Amino acid sequence: MTFRKYLVLGGITLFAALGDSLLSHGMKEVGSISLNHWSSVLTAVFNPWVALGIVFLLFFFVSYTTALSWADLTYVLPASSLGYVLLAVIARFWLHEQITPMRWFGILLISSGVGFVTQGPALTPQAQHSPTAGFKESEPALPGARQ
Repeated sequence: MTFRKYLVLGGITLFAALGDSLLSHGMKEVGSISLNHWSSVLTAVFNPWVALGIVFLLFFFVSYTTALSWADLTYVLPASSLGYVLLAVIARFWLHEQITPMRWFGILLISSGVGFVTQGPALTPQAQHSPTAGFKESEPALPGARQ
């Protein structure tokens, strides 16, 4: 894997954790909203913390789709799970949330699984498929087709 690909995976981790944390901070300022009152939804979206969180989540989406263009989902999603650790640290020290020992243990288990996932290939090797693959030269490609 190249340095550039590590940067993309790092971007996924960083942008998701920061975006979610900023959204949480902003929504704590805004308070409860209801889909029945669109003005409260718009108020939330235009809160500076929520808006910044949305921007970071857009960066996450760009990084995520970039990673999926060269790696399997089963590689990208677990490899980006280190964001759970970063998110927990941000939530604990910036948002002042209490994290139980059981949650820390769960985060540790998830993150340790990353080590197993990264040992395999990032992309499942696939055979090249052509429209006539598997047909002999003398056989028609479709039943009843003329050569």
